[in-house]
Amino acid sequence: MQKETDNWYTSWFDTPYYHILYKDRDYEEAGLFMNQLTSFLKLKENSKILDLACGKGRHSKYLNRLGYDVTGIDLSPASIAYAKQYKNKTLHFEVHDMCRPFLEKFDAVFNLFTSFGYFESENDNLRTIKSIKAELKEDGYGVIDFLNSDFVKNHLIPSESKIVDGIEFKIERYIKDDYIFKDIRFFHNEKDFFYTEKVKALTLQDFKNYFKEAGVTLQYCFGDYKLNEFEEKTSQRLILIFN
Repeated sequence: MQKETDNWYTSWFDTPYYHILYKDRDYEEAGLFMNQLTSFLKLKENSKILDLACGKGRHSKYLNRLGYDVTGIDLSPASIAYAKQYKNKTLHFEVHDMCRPFLEKFDAVFNLFTSFGYFESENDNLRTIKSIKAELKEDGYGVIDFLNSDFVKNHLIPSESKIVDGIEFKIERYIKDDYIFKDIRFFHNEKDFFYTEKVKALTLQDFKNYFKEAGVTLQYCFGDYKLNEFEEKTSQRLILIFN
């Protein structure tokens, strides 16, 4: 059996199985969120946006179609290799660790779809926010789209099974040591596979603490992709806008 747990994101995100499991993500919802967000931030055409942990570039491509100059970065070489087929003069992709500042300045830096809180070291969360600060122009905004940990804890589905492209993914979820775990098991090509996703159950107060230490200011806090007000018990998302 293949098992990957140490720095799980460096292996799991780089497999084709990750993209198979999540192939049915809601692209329409993602597009509506990008429309809402860019309109709220009053980003002008040709504004420069950095998409942190861009994966295969679904948000980057959509933002580029809206008229923005977009750079997508991700730690997964396979994801970036795939995304580069869509590059053009105003759409760029690079393999890069978001804990380290990207050496350009942007009008906005987006970290979307719970692409934060993966790290083993608490300091790497802070390093990422400091990097976002370093990447922003003077009047730019950082955006972190995270899960609402309180909502997840109260609505956790312990186990489920999904069949995608003929592969049965058996999924177990649990909370341990203030992390939200998702164990994923499946059998394919005569082999058993086992991967674990692990995300820190960060709260709004945790982010406020990071922001204070990083020297950034929380400006807005929303609870869903329509940018409704954040409610600790009922909101599914925790969307933070800061500079």
